[in-house]
Amino acid sequence: MAPVLDIVRLAHRKNIRHWRPLKVKYSKKHFFSRAYKIPQIRFEDQKLTSFSGLIIFHPLFQQLDLKERLRQCFRHLHVSEIIGHHVIMMLLIIHLLLGFRRLRDMDYYKDDPLVKRLLGMKRLPDVSTVCRALKSTDLKAILKIRDLNRQMVIERLKKTNRSRLTADFDGSVLSTSRKAEGTAVGYNKKKKGARSYYPLFCTIAQTGQVFDFYHRPGNVHDSNGAREFIHQCLSLLKQELPGIIMEVRMDSAFFSQEIVTLLDQESIEFTLSVPFERFAELKSIIENRVRWRHLNNRWSYFETPWKPKKWPEKFRFVFIRQRCKEIQKGPIQLDLFIPLEYGYEYKVIVTNKRISAKKILVFHNGRGSQESVFGELKSQSQLDYIAVKKLSGNQCYMIAAIFAHNLNRELQMATWDRDRGTSEKRTPLWNFHELKWIRHRYIQRAGRLTAPQGNLTLTMSGNQAVKQGLFEFLDALKMAA
Repeated sequence: MAPVLDIVRLAHRKNIRHWRPLKVKYSKKHFFSRAYKIPQIRFEDQKLTSFSGLIIFHPLFQQLDLKERLRQCFRHLHVSEIIGHHVIMMLLIIHLLLGFRRLRDMDYYKDDPLVKRLLGMKRLPDVSTVCRALKSTDLKAILKIRDLNRQMVIERLKKTNRSRLTADFDGSVLSTSRKAEGTAVGYNKKKKGARSYYPLFCTIAQTGQVFDFYHRPGNVHDSNGAREFIHQCLSLLKQELPGIIMEVRMDSAFFSQEIVTLLDQESIEFTLSVPFERFAELKSIIENRVRWRHLNNRWSYFETPWKPKKWPEKFRFVFIRQRCKEIQKGPIQLDLFIPLEYGYEYKVIVTNKRISAKKILVFHNGRGSQESVFGELKSQSQLDYIAVKKLSGNQCYMIAAIFAHNLNRELQMATWDRDRGTSEKRTPLWNFHELKWIRHRYIQRAGRLTAPQGNLTLTMSGNQAVKQGLFEFLDALKMAA
């Protein structure tokens, strides 16, 4: 037994020789405290705010002159109420920036001093007042707010000073369980049979902002009113940004002679997916094709000038196939080795771009970034919430969600330099953070408003990371003013 103990002692001494004590900057008493008693709760009006980080949006609103520009949008509404529609619109934007969804949630911050200061008010309106204002909004006001959103996006695009601009067009379903005005039962993959809106959006790939939208009921096809909306958006962009190269990406729902001819006549570069179900000739062209050019181990292609029978002229059609694993049907053998079968998935792209097929494929697949914009709009800005029963009120709420999203992007673009140049996929020029990132790190911070010696002061906790981030935003906005 003694030799075993000696070996253990030697091993122990050998380990001790290389062991170093863990150095701790503070002692144990600095980390722990004896606190077991539940404190007494008391509520007082001490000008406490739960959203100190809203201070970074204050100079941004002033720099954009947002309140006055919203006032001009509702100037034609001669309403005798004390609170104007432009204030209600500002309140909705702040409501969504804070992360709230239902209008009734306004009751939880109606006494917040920083929210009232951002609106320039001593008292926030009641929820019933907000609902009445949304109900009394008319179509003329909606058109003016849409125009304001377009102008703000164009102002940012002029500052980016790019020679190429990419616009993506697609629709998104906004479902509701209530019978709101203008809703209808249509195709709804997630909530079958639910009433919905189906607006068409135009987003800018370089900034990830929503340029404009076209509101529609939920029972229409993707292409309903699309040609006029696309022409309106692109004409305005070309007018405001002369000399810029315009690009457009769309899925197969927008494939038509009218849209393709319009884009080609306007000298706009485009890529559109082609629907196989509408053209049986495409299947025979693929089946009879023997030689495919390889892009890599996954993708291969060939291209040919082609047109449907009733079209007057031919366009460049790129046929692409993707090598992928086939789904195994039936029971799977419980063996260590299961052979995989590979097949092909096909798609066709029509384009007038004069670049290689590989670059066309990468460019067209880049339109998937628009889905992430829709996801952020719905999860962070509550775009999918139907607030009231009135159509104009729901359009106002949707525009407020778009403003909240675009202002978040504008804040980051005004603060930080571009992270990347123009890529083949047309990735956004900035590495944007979602709205919840700014909300959780900076906006949702407790603070106190005081006025020592007449100087208005916002006092917050001494967190160094929050302090550094807030001053980074404020200093950048101060320099840009």
